[in-house]
Amino acid sequence: MLSPSLEDYLEEIYRFSVSSDIVRVTDISHRLNVSLPSVTKALGKLRAGGYITYQKYGMIGLTDKGRQTGGYLVERNTLLQEFLRTICADCDVAAEAEAMEHYLSKSTITSIQRLMVFMKENPEVYQRFVGYVRENKHTQKDKKS
Repeated sequence: MLSPSLEDYLEEIYRFSVSSDIVRVTDISHRLNVSLPSVTKALGKLRAGGYITYQKYGMIGLTDKGRQTGGYLVERNTLLQEFLRTICADCDVAAEAEAMEHYLSKSTITSIQRLMVFMKENPEVYQRFVGYVRENKHTQKDKKS
């Protein structure tokens, strides 16, 4: 099982691998705003876990296990961002999803996914919810005044 930090590294490696054939330590360092030695240390752990191939000063590649797990991590993040937008969360959606993703069980992720499918298949229910949120925001503002 990966730590939240290693999940972040693997997620970014996966994102880079989708858009580029070459993934470099410096790319990850810049994206995650961490030092080069921190990236190198994490890469060693990911390699030991069978998620990546990596030679010091070389290219970083994903194994089948890394590709599968990285894909899941990106999908999970995307789902949580979509969920936060759907429930009209008034927050930094990307940061909030990042904070949530490491601490929710697979069962909870599956439940959120089920709710998202339900909302897409029942737009009238979703529109009622959005109306309720709008009305409730006005009511809360009036109470604060």
